[in-house]
Amino acid sequence: MSDYIRRNLDIAAARGSPLVVLKLDTPGGLASSMREIIKAILSSPVPVATWVAPQGARAASAGTFILYASHIAAMAPATNLGAATPVSLTGPAPDDDGQRLPWPFGPSQPENETAEPAEAPAAPPRPPRNAMEAKVVNDAVAYIRGLAELRERNADWAEAAVRDGSSLSASSAATEGVIDFVATDLAALLVQADGRRIVMEGGDTLTLATAGLEHELVTPDWRTAILSVITNPNVALILMLVGVYGIILEFLNPGVLVPGTIGAISLLLGLYALALLPISYAGIGLILLGLALIVAEAFAPSFGILGIGGTAALVLGAVILIDTDAPGFAVSVPIIAGVAVSGVILTLILARLAARSFSARVVSGAEDMIGAAAKVLQWQQGKGYVWVHGERWQARGPDMLSAGEMVRVTRLEGLVLYVERSNPAS
Repeated sequence: MSDYIRRNLDIAAARGSPLVVLKLDTPGGLASSMREIIKAILSSPVPVATWVAPQGARAASAGTFILYASHIAAMAPATNLGAATPVSLTGPAPDDDGQRLPWPFGPSQPENETAEPAEAPAAPPRPPRNAMEAKVVNDAVAYIRGLAELRERNADWAEAAVRDGSSLSASSAATEGVIDFVATDLAALLVQADGRRIVMEGGDTLTLATAGLEHELVTPDWRTAILSVITNPNVALILMLVGVYGIILEFLNPGVLVPGTIGAISLLLGLYALALLPISYAGIGLILLGLALIVAEAFAPSFGILGIGGTAALVLGAVILIDTDAPGFAVSVPIIAGVAVSGVILTLILARLAARSFSARVVSGAEDMIGAAAKVLQWQQGKGYVWVHGERWQARGPDMLSAGEMVRVTRLEGLVLYVERSNPAS
């Protein structure tokens, strides 16, 4: 997303656009990506107006920083911003005594909750749990205060949003001097931005003339859309499974090419996505172990033991694959259930095929000779030669048999068949 924003700011500058409006709705994101976006906004020769919209949207956590960095900050009614305390992707941080305590902060409220405006001063901030937390929080405070001073916005509330996780509604944000104004739609934003004096890079002052401007909607291109899809933890897991299965099938059936090609592409895409996510290597190990056990079930039939164990390993690996409690990173329960159901179905199919193969009659090898019908070629005093399965065999059996008589093989010893009459009662 940072790449998408930076590229389009460069395009706007090359075209001489008078204004870029960034429509924002985010629960937060990576600090590194946030800083890249902010650097692009601060160095842009084209003014940037960030507009939190549509109604119900939010500019939480990293979104608050981006809003503060923009030349124009606007919000639609019924939106909110704040909750900008940094949160660790790798889970709760230990205190100085080594105790791992619950991490109290997040990029925002969980997806299914609504942010409550914090319009009154918050309680005194909790002291940092350890030196690392203090460093991260103080760095974020200094960063957002610098942005607030640059844009002449409320720096004290910005610090409270970082230290205490404070949030504000759109109307309260306008009253507190956090944003410039509330705009119900893009036309209203352009009207209210008209005539405002903003400071560009280098200290130059620019007066906006935006009333009545025509606008062009720029949506994410196919590259950004694809990258956004494959970096979803659920899609990354599916790509990994497809990739490993495809490569295994190619090794089992060399020369088919289709499963190998699809598998290699899927595996590389899955590895790319996992490289951008906070993954657990134990989860990856369990997933690979589960796949290996399921494949082993096909070649060393255990009547479901290996397959069930492999399915269990797959499910456990999917559950712990993402090593964070931050919202939006977990693998969804339906995906995990789908992995479990598909693994069980595959195991049942393999177990059924194995059971049928054990109960089926042998059709090749020495075992196939037992019970086979044979035709006597010549016989004398309990031994002679018989014709069976297109071959001439030495045989032993009853004392008196005649040429052309049909007999049945009872056992095989070395290269000698033992036979008896097909109808011993006759």
